Amino acid sequence: MTPTTLAIALFAGIIGIPFGDGRDVTGISGGTVAPFGNGSDGTGISGSTVAPFGSGISSSTGSASRPKYTNPILYSDYSDPDVCAVNGEYWMTSSSFNCVPGLQILHSNDLVNWDIVGAALPRLEVFDGCTSPRHGEGVWAPSIRYHDGLFYIFWGDPDRGIYEVHTEDPRGEWSAAHLLLEGKGIIDACPLWDEDGRVYVVHGWAASRAGFNSVLTVRELKKDLSGVKGPGVLVFDGLSSGNITVEGPKFYKRNGWYYIFAPAGGVPEGWQLVMRSRNIYGPYESRVVLHKGGVDTHGPHQGGWVDDTAGNSWFLHFEDRGPWGRVVHLQPMQWGPDDWCAMGIDINGDGIGEPAPSHSGPAGFTGHRKGTLRQGNGGQTCHRAVDALETSSGFSEAVRPGQIPQIPLNWQWHAGPSDNWAMLRPETGSLHMNCIPHEPRWRNLWDTGNLLLEKIVGPSMELCSEFTFTPLVEGERCGIVVMGMDYSTIEMRYSDGKTRLEQVVCKDAHKGSEEIPASRAKEEIIVTQMPSVEPTYSQHSAVPASFRIHLKVTIDPEAVCRFYYSHDGKSFKQVGSEFQAREGRWIGAKIGFFATAPCEPIVQKNGLSLTKRLKHGVVEIR
Repeated sequence: MTPTTLAIALFAGIIGIPFGDGRDVTGISGGTVAPFGNGSDGTGISGSTVAPFGSGISSSTGSASRPKYTNPILYSDYSDPDVCAVNGEYWMTSSSFNCVPGLQILHSNDLVNWDIVGAALPRLEVFDGCTSPRHGEGVWAPSIRYHDGLFYIFWGDPDRGIYEVHTEDPRGEWSAAHLLLEGKGIIDACPLWDEDGRVYVVHGWAASRAGFNSVLTVRELKKDLSGVKGPGVLVFDGLSSGNITVEGPKFYKRNGWYYIFAPAGGVPEGWQLVMRSRNIYGPYESRVVLHKGGVDTHGPHQGGWVDDTAGNSWFLHFEDRGPWGRVVHLQPMQWGPDDWCAMGIDINGDGIGEPAPSHSGPAGFTGHRKGTLRQGNGGQTCHRAVDALETSSGFSEAVRPGQIPQIPLNWQWHAGPSDNWAMLRPETGSLHMNCIPHEPRWRNLWDTGNLLLEKIVGPSMELCSEFTFTPLVEGERCGIVVMGMDYSTIEMRYSDGKTRLEQVVCKDAHKGSEEIPASRAKEEIIVTQMPSVEPTYSQHSAVPASFRIHLKVTIDPEAVCRFYYSHDGKSFKQVGSEFQAREGRWIGAKIGFFATAPCEPIVQKNGLSLTKRLKHGVVEIR
């Protein structure tokens, strides 16, 4: 018996729950057929058997008159999304693990189109001083909530415990991360403020650290969030109910019921549970409300519930698509008169919803837009909003007169950044990256922190940039990398006084494998030196040679990457071999820039081993 059929058997009582009695439970009349209705609600699915519990509930705003959106709404890696609504605006964050800035803040007016407008963790305090990647560590499964004039984000660090940050303005600066509860293996934290002023948190457990999982724990916190007030109470044991790998809980209260939404069954083939109790500590009854069924969507995995401005309920969740990462879907959601919810579309008639491939949009939705840099927020900084599906570098757009230039928000470092890694250069509208030496135990780019990367965006994409490389030390290199547990680069490498263009591939990089030069063009490509420029320093000093070239990477719907170069930015030639992108640790593949140098030599002086500091080259990226 598969996990899905086991869950269906265990929770067969969901079939036939009285959602179809004709009542408009939203309290708003004049609507059309609900998402679990008769198949004519704009999903594009015809001839399906519909479960009996959706046929009479109206969707409160005439959803059939609105355009349809298509899932995934975010074809990119926004793992473990959570969402809240405040004054008609929607705010989302997601797991950022070791990537910096962490906890990207997304904003939307329609729940479909999202902008990145900030980041709650400009630095990871727990990683300060560590410029090597800590793959898969850091920020796991955050929750975003609004309470009493403040936005809060809670998350679990699997090695340290539950953290919290807060702010009045999610686009602006957030508080420093505060450790609420120290502990190993405590993850996936979500708060709930009750009507009596008391505050609680529900969280899961990571087997890799705690030695067990599938257990959900509720604790009361001190009202000032200075720490926990009471002991943890086990409120749900997934193993005892046939729900393996219960994790990612989200806490809500509605009509006197305490609800915990949580995925179970694992990422690839799991399902969504909803649990409820009249007492915050249980006992909780549970139902399966969304599962894979017969559709192609994997999972579906964890997410969050939100109501639109017309009172319609929606559920955002992720689906694991390998190299593309954990992409985000939006599901219609309905509450029945018995205070149970249903999600998605019951395509196979088993009483449990399946993910909808498309659906009439939420209130305010007028259609999908293409990724683009958005308008700024004003002020002196230049952190302009960026479409969450943007793929361009945006470095020239990030430089505005009278403003402090900032690297656009779609870019993240692979580790806690050092100030000498890169900076924007207003005079050229480019990103200035220094060639940073490898650390002594470096094996391949998996161990490199100064990778400036963005999420890859499906169903296909390309990244094209102009590089001006001024090397000074043998072995310095720069270029574009498609990064994951396997990676490939198209790069310029300086050796023997020449700068060569080549492709490098590394399989199983996370295991410390060596890089292998891929097949080059039939003739070795020597990058053309730029014309000499007049030095601005001493006339007796040599002018370092600079090399300029345009590099491009395309990624097709199967996540196959192809690499190109051009001397003029117009006519491109393919170089090297095709490369199959592969996901990273808990994240999708990413693409971006690097500039590195070999480890600096060790010299002996007065009996001591000292690192010899060298002057290194730079690269300008447009």
